[in-house]
Amino acid sequence: MESTVKATPRAALPGNILVVDDDPLIVRSLHELLRHEGYRVETASCGREALERLAAAPCDMVITDVNMPEMDGAALLRRIKESFPSVLVILVTGYGTIESAVDAVKAGAYQYISKPLIDDEIKILIARALEQKQLVSEQRRLKQENESLRQQLGRKFQLGSIIGRDYKMQRVFETVQLVGESKATVLITGESGTGKTVIARAIHHNSNRRQKPFVEINCGALPETLLESELFGHARGAFTGAFRDKIGKFQTADGGTIFLDEISTSSQALQVKLLRVLQDHVFEKIGQHETIHVDVRVILATNTNLAKEVEKGSFREDLFYRINVVTMELPPLRERLSDIELLADHFLEHYCRENGKGIQGIHESALEVMRHYSWPGNVRELENVIERAVVLSRNDTVLPEDLPPALHNEETAILTPSDQILPLKEALSLPEKRIIERALRANKWNRQKTAAMLKVNRTTLFNKMKKYGLLAE
Repeated sequence: MESTVKATPRAALPGNILVVDDDPLIVRSLHELLRHEGYRVETASCGREALERLAAAPCDMVITDVNMPEMDGAALLRRIKESFPSVLVILVTGYGTIESAVDAVKAGAYQYISKPLIDDEIKILIARALEQKQLVSEQRRLKQENESLRQQLGRKFQLGSIIGRDYKMQRVFETVQLVGESKATVLITGESGTGKTVIARAIHHNSNRRQKPFVEINCGALPETLLESELFGHARGAFTGAFRDKIGKFQTADGGTIFLDEISTSSQALQVKLLRVLQDHVFEKIGQHETIHVDVRVILATNTNLAKEVEKGSFREDLFYRINVVTMELPPLRERLSDIELLADHFLEHYCRENGKGIQGIHESALEVMRHYSWPGNVRELENVIERAVVLSRNDTVLPEDLPPALHNEETAILTPSDQILPLKEALSLPEKRIIERALRANKWNRQKTAAMLKVNRTTLFNKMKKYGLLAE
């Protein structure tokens, strides 16, 4: 073999390689070259012997000559792809043509190269092939793990697209399970896009009311007069345009759950009626004196600080204390960065299926861009970003260039959550969590190696992984 080009040094990936050729000089030369690069190398002098070796101990790659007696390289390629589809095959020939190369790739060969073999070129080719195989294998493993975790969360909590292994989200999941069977009023707080509606649905589905209606209404989307009619109904002739009786949302939700989103936007007059329903479970339709009794579980949500609204006088104090029985605060996405990959994979799978795309995963470089973005629109914004990437990407993985410009813009992206003003205890925990997660990834989630790297005992590492929601990995 010749050596004419100096290759860029790159660390060889560990791998088992089988060299197949009826020329002992070629076999010996490749064996010495690849062993020197750190690979484990086996050899065979014909196709039959190669298949026997593969059956005894499958390898990562086969490098085979095309022109061999009994079984040529093309026939061996077909047999390997039938019985060992994950094995990479590189065909080598002294009589290569464009047509034969095309046929080989169509048959499943990773590459088709011509003699004489150049040392540095074949080293680069093998390293690149094994690196890609390792990446695909890792993406497949992560996808399977993420799917398993999604199924577990779905079965246990019925949370739909609200997914998370971050310790803050784990607390939310636990609270959902605890309050589900109770009759307590629940107030869900959090920024827009954090998933308050889905959590409300999860509470309903984990309650004994799950067979009854779940009715939701956005209080901020309707004017005051129309909102009152929507909630409580009206009698025919109660106001101009009321041509027939109308059943309100509270009556529709009887026996089930009603979810009132953006409750802070409701008027003082409406708040009085809401307080009465919460306390006495009764109300009257607009324009009607008959009292209606309902059995409804009430869940409310807001993206504002209701305590401050009480101080300003825009929200009734008595209603605030009545609805502030069980409060669930949903963390913004920038405070649960470890969930970005899990959520992104979930949305990727959904929108690939919806758009008929075959994207296999998200490249680590794109994930790194997403981890350094502030996500003002939270989970809803992430979902939109992934949908856009699926629609516009021409690659088999989502790359950084498939992401919107805002994610790359330092003026609109916050590089680290530590740039924000957070409670001191929470702010101090963020660097520790990132260091532990980085060390775990570097050691492929091996706890013993990670504990040794961080110079802590395994019990301490386990407790911190549990605290930060990293055990799900």
